[in-house]
Amino acid sequence: MALPIDPTQLDEDDIGTKQTTLEMSHEDAIEHVRAVFTDAGFGIPTEFSPSDLLNEKVDADRDPYYVLGACNPSVANRALDASENQLGGLFPCNVVIWEEEPGVQTVYHVSIMRIARLVGMAPDDEAMADIIADTGELADEAFERL
Repeated sequence: MALPIDPTQLDEDDIGTKQTTLEMSHEDAIEHVRAVFTDAGFGIPTEFSPSDLLNEKVDADRDPYYVLGACNPSVANRALDASENQLGGLFPCNVVIWEEEPGVQTVYHVSIMRIARLVGMAPDDEAMADIIADTGELADEAFERL
């Protein structure tokens, strides 16, 4: 099956990639990122540790890896309307924290709003552009505070 877009032609701005490094323990990084994203207007309705799950279930021997499912309810509501409810399949907006080495954590996020538009789950119109701009500003604010 051929992909409808050429991923090699996409850059970080196309999918809204944001990444930073924190010099602190993994547990402290999780708490810090949770607090910063909450202060920036996101709720955290879900969170889990894929590394704990995989280490337990398939003896994966993964380093600490944690997912915070961030959501701004107002923007999420608009995105559901703009996408005829399809964008909910990508909710929540995940912020990932993984340990590069003890005391060094990477925080990573991509824009599900941008990705949804690229793959046709959301329209390429002014309403969606406004939603993407709003979520981008919220994520930018959070990453600047990290």
